[in-house]
Amino acid sequence: MKPFSIPIRTECPPGTCVCDRESLLQASEGDLRVLQLTREEEKRLIERLENLGSLSELRRIEERMVQQLGIRLSISQSPNEVRTLKGIVILVLDQPGLCRKTRQAIPAAIKKSMEKRPEIAFELVDESGLFAGF
Repeated sequence: MKPFSIPIRTECPPGTCVCDRESLLQASEGDLRVLQLTREEEKRLIERLENLGSLSELRRIEERMVQQLGIRLSISQSPNEVRTLKGIVILVLDQPGLCRKTRQAIPAAIKKSMEKRPEIAFELVDESGLFAGF
């Protein structure tokens, strides 16, 4: 195992997660940035995602997650129609070292933020020009 000068995420209890943290640590060429997301940092990220003010803020955080942690999101509309927040699909793309609970918590936090501020969901849906004629 490589020595780290920064704190890294502690491992999950055996059998509870599919993050594959150990094989990532053993690999010679793996993206270890995601391990910088300690449980404390994850709580801060989730809190920030739950309190978004606008779509542009979401996009900035999304960009920083890619740059700093290598975490990529896929935010899209349902192919049918968007009547509620269930019509907006938010996925955290699979990545070695990313905890299963984190993969679930990030989309839940974003949806919680959209429930508080529906204008974020409207802006997201309008990105493709849905409301352009109105």
